[in-house]
Amino acid sequence: MFDTIAGRYDLMNRLMTFGQDQHWRQFVVAKADSQDNGWVLDLACGTGDIAALFCKSASQVRVVGADFSQNMLIEANKRFSDHQIYWQSCDANHLPYHDNVFSAVTFGYLLRNVDDSLHVLQEVRRVLKSGGRVVCLDTTPPEKNILYPFIRFYLRFIVPLLGRLVARDKAAYAYLTGSTMGFHEAEELAGLFRQAGFGKVGYQKFMFRTIGIHWGTK
Repeated sequence: MFDTIAGRYDLMNRLMTFGQDQHWRQFVVAKADSQDNGWVLDLACGTGDIAALFCKSASQVRVVGADFSQNMLIEANKRFSDHQIYWQSCDANHLPYHDNVFSAVTFGYLLRNVDDSLHVLQEVRRVLKSGGRVVCLDTTPPEKNILYPFIRFYLRFIVPLLGRLVARDKAAYAYLTGSTMGFHEAEELAGLFRQAGFGKVGYQKFMFRTIGIHWGTK
């Protein structure tokens, strides 16, 4: 599915989030607080925005951008061919890295798309150095308040319509809606971070509290 939508992925992100997605990615990189001379991993890197922001934030940082989708990696390499980023294909369930390698690991919209969030978080912790930080950007189910009917309508009808018109793939963006509504609540996800062994766990919500950025330290 992600291979199919790779060419329109960035445009769809800008439209669906009213351009706010770039601000969230900048927040992710700032929270990662990567060391100037360390290795960082942007997992489920998509078309490379977070990986590229790492290159800009610290000139000596060494960046790996990894994704399960080959077409996403192809798009990322096209967009940021002038950046020193090591693009790699990998499965988040079985990371092909040694223990204690990275000073920071980030990922955007990964955990909605795996079967076992806790297992992936444990894998991430394994490859982090002691003191390293993990930062996760993902959707979070909308709270049942006065805005809930409008947000649900937007997710259920407007996002798939945009997917059909812009990305020419309504089914992929209908899946996005379903995976958002069925994903972990923010506090539940924070609990999984703690269960995986992370300390100093926190999170912040954005965009009418439908986007959550979680972080923790090994």
